[in-house]
Amino acid sequence: QVHLVESGGGLVQAGGSLRLSCTASGRTFSSYNMGWFRQAPGKVREFVAAVSRSGDSTYYADSVPGRFTISRDNAKNTVYLQMNSLNPEDTAVYYCAADRYRIGGPTPDYWGRGTQVTVSS
Repeated sequence: QVHLVESGGGLVQAGGSLRLSCTASGRTFSSYNMGWFRQAPGKVREFVAAVSRSGDSTYYADSVPGRFTISRDNAKNTVYLQMNSLNPEDTAVYYCAADRYRIGGPTPDYWGRGTQVTVSS
């Protein structure tokens, strides 16, 4: 069992930055590919970014090219999402996900509860 807890969300003005964190319980964090997804009001949950178990490979949605950076620290059981140049379209609940075998797939093994990100214009 893996328990994921997100933090770092909040209200930010357009053009600003936020850094999300997701800390996992247990001693098997490095066995999981990690990802970030988001869900805006009235929309389906969508993939944002993912990182492989070792952190060597990263993947991003076409909607966030060059603005978001995913990284992980396996010693701290934590994955991060640095978000820059935020715009109101980035407003959503951001979810952390853990998947033992797939990277960025829509049905990961575990989900966090999410953290709200609101970008004002």
